[in-house]
Amino acid sequence: MRATRLLALLSVLIGTFALAPAAPAGARVIRVAEFLADCPFSHRLPDDPIVFPGLPGASHMHSFFGSRVTNAHTTLTDLQNGATNCNPAVDKSSYWVPTLYRDGAPVEPAIVTFYYLGEGVRDDVIARTQPLPQGLRIVAGNAKATGTGDPSSIARWSCLHAGQVNPSKDFVTCPSGTMLESYLDFPQCWNGRDLDSADHKSHMAYPVGGQCPSTHPVPVPKLRQVIRYPVSGDPSHFRLASGGGYTMHGDFFNAWPAAEMERRVRDCIQPIVKCGADGRPV
Repeated sequence: MRATRLLALLSVLIGTFALAPAAPAGARVIRVAEFLADCPFSHRLPDDPIVFPGLPGASHMHSFFGSRVTNAHTTLTDLQNGATNCNPAVDKSSYWVPTLYRDGAPVEPAIVTFYYLGEGVRDDVIARTQPLPQGLRIVAGNAKATGTGDPSSIARWSCLHAGQVNPSKDFVTCPSGTMLESYLDFPQCWNGRDLDSADHKSHMAYPVGGQCPSTHPVPVPKLRQVIRYPVSGDPSHFRLASGGGYTMHGDFFNAWPAAEMERRVRDCIQPIVKCGADGRPV
């Protein structure tokens, strides 16, 4: 009798598995090398400790994210010892962009996320990605770009939840109920020596043909700056402190603890695993 019941149960189980849907042929597993930091607006100052160090008021107006202590005199030690509003709180880095204005009034972002990615290069290059060194300073984009045809203008503007609006180097018209958003990718190839350079760009390079150029042989995580502003409508009402939308640029002063950056590169970037703000797989 017991054997009969076992055979009946086995028959039910076999039938269940037979009815379960099979994975579609050729289905692809999504592989993403990523960790991130959510760092809301902190403060606003006409300072820039990378371009105009030690010269308060020398810059156009900037909106700062992450570190709450950034000013014209900021050093790595200041960031490491200062407060931050980032999630995760271990990220003591400072990030800043030119302030956005609508009809002359400053508008601060509603959502600010910094993604650290392994993409744009071959998988074998991703596997060799090294941690961003402490104290690294980078400027991406060009505050002095002359128009949308200027190749040094690399940021893109689009609309959150309005994919029908084509991205542009300049401000776009976002439908009511959506938000204006800006995307900017920082270079991910380092020369392996310098934490900064005279133009704040030459120590870094963008990949070519899926790999880092010989002049900048060290692959590091790509920083992607995604900023969403609670504005929409006619872009003629908008301007940046640096000028038109095509002058959008970003500054990054790395103050991640070395061990935390190393762990995230090892566990998320190199094996091509999607991680959250805590640096754990999601």
